[in-house]
Amino acid sequence: MEPESAVTAAHPSLRSPGTGGASGWRSGYWLVLALLVATYALCAIQDTSNPSPPAFLVQLVTVAVVLRVTHAHRRVQRVAWVILAAAGVAAIITTALGTEGQLLDVALSTASMVAFLIAPVAIIRHQVTRRGLDIEALLAATAAYVLVGMFFTLAYNLVALLAVAPTFGDDTVDSLSSQLFFSFTTLTTTGYGNIVPGSAGVQAIAVAEAITGQLFLITAVARIMRGSRRPAYEPAAAPAPEEQP
Repeated sequence: MEPESAVTAAHPSLRSPGTGGASGWRSGYWLVLALLVATYALCAIQDTSNPSPPAFLVQLVTVAVVLRVTHAHRRVQRVAWVILAAAGVAAIITTALGTEGQLLDVALSTASMVAFLIAPVAIIRHQVTRRGLDIEALLAATAAYVLVGMFFTLAYNLVALLAVAPTFGDDTVDSLSSQLFFSFTTLTTTGYGNIVPGSAGVQAIAVAEAITGQLFLITAVARIMRGSRRPAYEPAAAPAPEEQP
């Protein structure tokens, strides 16, 4: 049987939480969460459905950081950086020129939605190869969960920009703020009932989000429970020697 050091050297992903490697605050997931808080705040103060260019730029930076933290393939990172940089420059130019219009709003909302679909997938791919319960695993699960909520927020936003009828009925103003609130109450299945979907399409998105939220929690708990167990490569503790009379 190989010694533990040889096994962990051959398989770095099997290292336990305290055996080196980027972990906890050094992993970079704290920065992802900080950027998500900034994104949430910028969307929460938006009283219209029109995407905010500053929020869009923060979202692009968030995705770039996620790809870096999750150690995505260098080629993938290069392609992503080119696309994100081009989108960022376009957002800055349109903001400086004061360009407005539905086509621009739809483009920003769609780009943000795609970005927030890629980010949680990258985090999950990165975490499934790790073993052990540590701060990094908890931060990563939280970041991915929030990213899922933001993805569905932008899905509601895109529907609001394209549809003629109000997204949440005549009694609720269509805004990023209300879409954000509805998304996270649906994701967590809180369901206060003060905002309800106003069409069959929005209802379908809400059902998909509620199911996604529950499945995510189940898999996250399973991930944490798996990490809290002793890895298969770790030898059992030797029994204590019996005391001599």
